[in-house]
Amino acid sequence: MKHQKIFIITGISGSGKTTAMAAFEDSGFYCVDNMPMALLPKFLDLPLKNDPKIKGFAFVMDMREKEFLTQHAVTIEHLRGRGFNPITIFLDADENTLIKRFSQTRRHHPISHEASLTKSIRSEKKEMLSIKNSAQILIDTTTYSPHRLKAEIVFIISGKDNKYISMKTNIVSFGFKYGIPLDADLVVDMRFLANPFFVPSLKDHDGESDDVKNFVLSLKETTLFLDKYLNLLDYLLPLYQKEGKAYLTIAVGCTGGRHRSVVIARKIFEHFNNIGIKAGISHRDIDRDLKES
Repeated sequence: MKHQKIFIITGISGSGKTTAMAAFEDSGFYCVDNMPMALLPKFLDLPLKNDPKIKGFAFVMDMREKEFLTQHAVTIEHLRGRGFNPITIFLDADENTLIKRFSQTRRHHPISHEASLTKSIRSEKKEMLSIKNSAQILIDTTTYSPHRLKAEIVFIISGKDNKYISMKTNIVSFGFKYGIPLDADLVVDMRFLANPFFVPSLKDHDGESDDVKNFVLSLKETTLFLDKYLNLLDYLLPLYQKEGKAYLTIAVGCTGGRHRSVVIARKIFEHFNNIGIKAGISHRDIDRDLKES
């Protein structure tokens, strides 16, 4: 565990700590919210380091825990003495922005000791100043959208090595007559291509068979479409990833989800593999006509 990345997310209430933790979680980190400082050294002794799926650890720690201010510096120094290298990220925002965020969410200030929200924010900022000054990373989220903050966190996690960037991409073929997949982000309709269903020798085969593949891929419309659509996907995927999107589902449809959509979904999947993007693929309705006939 000493060689894994450890981040402490702290800062002012309403500055985006929950959003930051979600970005860490989406990137494969084990996350704990409102971890007491006194428990952190004990937690890091747990055998979680043996789990290869965990990319690192992120702990949200702040003034909700009464001992946070007094124990922060002592605990960090103790961990460094044991060979750990925790990195503190401090999130902040200006007063007007924090007031607006609390008004929009209709939440009470979590550590409110004052009569008004404004006084509570000012009090917290003052008490947290020493933590802010000792943090390795400061992020002012005043002008940040949640997507921008997530992208900033992903950049911090990855640095020069992008192995932690973990947008999960999935391609699914489907039949329009059974409905568009509910989790689809991008939907493309392949019903403009000639339908193998009306070719007697191909009707009973699906889009994973060589005969149907050859038929669909031999069409000039298919060649032109793939050239344009794959170029579009190459352009879009980095932009979605930059915005901190955790999942991207590309849905490819035809009438029944058995022939054309299956072939094209497979070609998209192969293209992603060829350029180093690990993607999943599924054919939702490939056998549905047979099962329901």
